[in-house]
Amino acid sequence: MTSVLIVDDQPLHRLGLRILLESVPETQVAGEAGTGSEAVRRTAELRPDVVLMDIRMPGMDGIEATRQIVASGNRSRVLVLTTFDLDEYAHAALRAGASGFLLKDARPEELLGGIRAVAAGDAIIAPGLTRRLLDAYAGRLPRTAPDGLTDDAKVRLLTDREREILIAIATGWTNPEIAERLHLSESTVKTHVGRVLAKIGARDRIQAVIYAYDIGLASPNPHLP
Repeated sequence: MTSVLIVDDQPLHRLGLRILLESVPETQVAGEAGTGSEAVRRTAELRPDVVLMDIRMPGMDGIEATRQIVASGNRSRVLVLTTFDLDEYAHAALRAGASGFLLKDARPEELLGGIRAVAAGDAIIAPGLTRRLLDAYAGRLPRTAPDGLTDDAKVRLLTDREREILIAIATGWTNPEIAERLHLSESTVKTHVGRVLAKIGARDRIQAVIYAYDIGLASPNPHLP
């Protein structure tokens, strides 16, 4: 069973999420929080598997709360729920250590699947949503890296194939899509993905996306070499 802390400053939103989570046997609501500071405190007390985090809250927002939860070394993983049309903080939330994000209008099965994935140690960022996020941030994310940055020691550790895999991850491709387009087996792709994450020091695919953009290896409309 996966324990979840619901964080949202809107009581009705928290109630809706609680009803959904309590409707399935595999999730358990550990508690609720209405502010970022309360989320940090309750996460330390309750140690839930997943913190379902709103971003836009008065006082300490979800980004800072996420940063503090991750920095504390707590095993809890943060899944951000965001209103895409309004939320300009998703990239910052991922930088703060969130294990993924979903839109607040996600279907119930998508949200439940995301919670399961994050609790299992994976990162949840649906490919379609990845592309929409990158489109929205196309003018803000770095298109080119500062001189010498692409010669970063971590990048030099990657083989040509691993660089392809990293760019594919940053594009939002799933493992089956990578396998099909690069003519590899899914098991081979999984092995490559694991090696890429280890070499660049990324804990999950989302951090790999951020890394690829930061060093200028990927852009909102990348083309594989």
